[in-house]
Amino acid sequence: MRTSPTMPCPTLITPTASFRWRFDSWSKMAYLTSQPAGTCGVTIEFSSPMQPSRTGWRPGGKKAARQIDVEYLDWAMREFSGYIAIDELYDGPFCILSLVDNRTFKRVQYRVLDHDPDHLDILYFVCSFQAILTQRGLTLRGITTDGSPLYPMPLRLAFPDVPHQICEFHVLKELTKAILRTVAQIRKKLAATKPAAKRGRPSTKEAKRIAGRRKRLQQKITDLFEHRYLFVQHTLTPVQHRTLQGITRGLPMLRTLRDIMVEVYRLFDRRCRTGTALAKLALLRQRVHRFKQVGKILSKLESPNLDKALTFLDDKLLPSTSNAVERGNRRHRKMQKAVYRVRTEENIINRIALDMLRDSQKEGRTETIGVLHEQRAA
Repeated sequence: MRTSPTMPCPTLITPTASFRWRFDSWSKMAYLTSQPAGTCGVTIEFSSPMQPSRTGWRPGGKKAARQIDVEYLDWAMREFSGYIAIDELYDGPFCILSLVDNRTFKRVQYRVLDHDPDHLDILYFVCSFQAILTQRGLTLRGITTDGSPLYPMPLRLAFPDVPHQICEFHVLKELTKAILRTVAQIRKKLAATKPAAKRGRPSTKEAKRIAGRRKRLQQKITDLFEHRYLFVQHTLTPVQHRTLQGITRGLPMLRTLRDIMVEVYRLFDRRCRTGTALAKLALLRQRVHRFKQVGKILSKLESPNLDKALTFLDDKLLPSTSNAVERGNRRHRKMQKAVYRVRTEENIINRIALDMLRDSQKEGRTETIGVLHEQRAA
């Protein structure tokens, strides 16, 4: 610090024998204070004479797990729709089996395994749910799962007369991947057909012709990459349709891929029945067999999961997707990142039980929040 002749030099205050930090309490202070730890800041020590509160130390997972079998199950099965969705979720070395009401979005049952599930695990899981239905005199009308091979045989043994619906989203996802993979292969073939050119700026007429052709092919490859979503999009606007016609000019196989995807989307129209949709699918498979260059899209169309994905057309109340159970899985994955880090079997069971108990208290919590808002507005 720079000083002027008229300004006195600053002095450093040093502690003396009479200067002591007081370790004492004040009538307006709840706790004692201690000496500063350094030249800056003050450290406050809390020495409350009362016992520390235990509220919030434990989230109550064990208590919630005990309430699931009686109180929560009565609440979840009170308005049972008759349609369920089953799915598995892998959490490190553990696997979580979930069974959710596919119309009310209420988780009915879950089980945590320390190994990958097999047919016996699925059979035990669905048979325990069958016992719950028998105890309450309820009837199951439809089951929705993904395309995993774990479910068909156990469900056929436990519920032989119940329709089994394969999730429409998972089937369309596989078809979409196959079509986009085929488009990528065509882009690679186009890149391989580009003529070789010498380095530098083209000077001769032949070199300019080769450079122009390479530029046109590269532009077509770029357009196919940027607008690849047009081959799998459900509906196209007139502008998007003209764009698709432009980038597929000279490539009839790409237009065939788009036509196949349009026909697949028409199969899932609720206005027709399962028998009609299966007849359309048979004609589509015959048509695709004539195009040998289609690739893996042919094997995806031959999959029996596509036939089972059309089961919902005969039942207006049967959901076509397993979104109810997938929503719970997404919430669990979010809870993994935000709530806990140590993953043990007991911890996972308690966390899911807490999540289910929170769902059962949602109605009362919503009413309480509404009353508080009304009182605050008044």
